[in-house]
Amino acid sequence: MAQINLKGMGVALITPFKDDESIDFDALSKLIEYQIQNGIDYLVVLTEQEKNEVLSFVIERVKERVPIVLGLGGNNTRGIVERLKTESFQGVDAILSVVPYYNKPSQEGIYQHYKAI
Repeated sequence: MAQINLKGMGVALITPFKDDESIDFDALSKLIEYQIQNGIDYLVVLTEQEKNEVLSFVIERVKERVPIVLGLGGNNTRGIVERLKTESFQGVDAILSVVPYYNKPSQEGIYQHYKAI
């Protein structure tokens, strides 16, 4: 993944659902267009369960008009590192990863977590 300098306002996209709990891609498309037309600088895809479908859809719709940031985090540092090594990030400009939650690592633990990533 090439280094990118993100600046400005990023918007975390929600995943809209239909009544039958399937992803509402029409609504998602409208959200993407609305955000880009109103001047956001990059989009963040945070969803985990529907991540692959939503991420592919967002990449296709954005067409490189703004950078895409993928939310990728959790408590399992090794699991995150493995995902970074094995998943395709084609079309993703950066990742956003949270400090491990629940287990409350020390400052050194936080440093080691991000160093591994």
